[in-house]
Amino acid sequence: MSERLVVIGGDAAGMSAASQARRLKKPGELEIVAFERGHFSSYSACGIPYWVGGGVGARDELIARSPEEHRAREIDLRMRTEVTELDLPGQRVRTRDLESGAEGWTGFDKLVIATGARPSRPPLPGIDAPGVHGVQTLDDGQALLDSLGRAPGRRAVVVGAGYIGVEMAEALLGHGFEVTVLNRSEQPMATLDPDMGRLVHEAMDGLGITTVGSAAVAEVRGGADGRVRAVVTESGDEYPADVVVLGMGVVPETSLARAAGLPIGTYGGLLTDLSMRVRGHENVWAGGDCVEVLDLVSGRERHVPLGTHANKHGQVIGSNVGGDYATFPGVVGTAVSKVCDLEIARTGLREKDARDVGLRYVTVTIESTSRAGYYPGAAPMTVKMLAERRTGRLLGVQIVGREGAGKRVDIAAVALTAGMTVEQMVALDLGYAPPFSPVWDPVLVAARKAVAAVRAAG
Repeated sequence: MSERLVVIGGDAAGMSAASQARRLKKPGELEIVAFERGHFSSYSACGIPYWVGGGVGARDELIARSPEEHRAREIDLRMRTEVTELDLPGQRVRTRDLESGAEGWTGFDKLVIATGARPSRPPLPGIDAPGVHGVQTLDDGQALLDSLGRAPGRRAVVVGAGYIGVEMAEALLGHGFEVTVLNRSEQPMATLDPDMGRLVHEAMDGLGITTVGSAAVAEVRGGADGRVRAVVTESGDEYPADVVVLGMGVVPETSLARAAGLPIGTYGGLLTDLSMRVRGHENVWAGGDCVEVLDLVSGRERHVPLGTHANKHGQVIGSNVGGDYATFPGVVGTAVSKVCDLEIARTGLREKDARDVGLRYVTVTIESTSRAGYYPGAAPMTVKMLAERRTGRLLGVQIVGREGAGKRVDIAAVALTAGMTVEQMVALDLGYAPPFSPVWDPVLVAARKAVAAVRAAG
């Protein structure tokens, strides 16, 4: 007898799960129905700032697989359809067609929740004024591009200086806007320690982006026509704006799950086991930006909304739904970004993270170059490394530099996953040639210095 899999969410995690399950189960064995409330499926939200900035030529280049392509693979993907209620005892979901308003119930044998995350949008006065934009979906990106064309002037304010904030600052700069970034923290990129964030701050200022720290937003003011004209901080400072972009991060979209009584973690995400099955529910799985995952370094759950993880979650879920077996063991918190030619990367724990979990640690910071110093194009980079004081276990790495800096964080990500010490890292056999690296790669230089710091700490 055929079973029915219902998938809520038509992007990375949801459609990866559906596609993997379809590879393992024929249509006669497993019927797959997926619901997506938006206009697009299986697209790269991470690419939106680069599309807005002009680095990606067209919106559709960000779409990996269209609804028609999914349907051709015997996946019944229903667009512009929102799931409004989960009836877990009855094994059914209530849906509403956003075009016609028609409502109905769909039964399931197995359920995948991949509802993603929603942008943080505090209830500030004027936050919904025309000209104020979040950037989470392709529809959001198109709305922002349209707004840039209608803006009465060339002044832009970005609220928040995380990954989306700094990427959107670059995109707006490319459109010829005068860009101001307002950040609640003292330094941009709160995923870095403040001393490394200061390097990002200095570089952004050098690019012509005004970055204001310790600037919590209190109000968005509109003009006579209602359109945004300024952003006001809690200290009373006012920053003129013809367009505002919100980059204050995201929170898990788990309203359906909460209402259904599913387990929710500290950061608001669904809790699953290693197979991505929702804890305590045999036939319900969840993945993507709506879940919390295990941090392999700290040993605690955390919310890490990244497309790389979402796709892996989907593969794991689809394998398990399809009768195979797979697990997602956890993450080490690796991320990389850029603002113009400045590359920003991190993995593992910050100093604050280490303190929060009670770890005693040492830190070292080194300056190096991306290539042999004498080779043309060698660019500076700064590497910060944290190691556990007693054991020398690597705890985290942060890198800020020019071309060739960012992806070096992958060395540290592998070392963290393997549980290596900084002394073991020093012996890593990394590739070397003057066009690619100094004789001692900057990450290994930092590891050598960390070994000395661990020994000096006794």
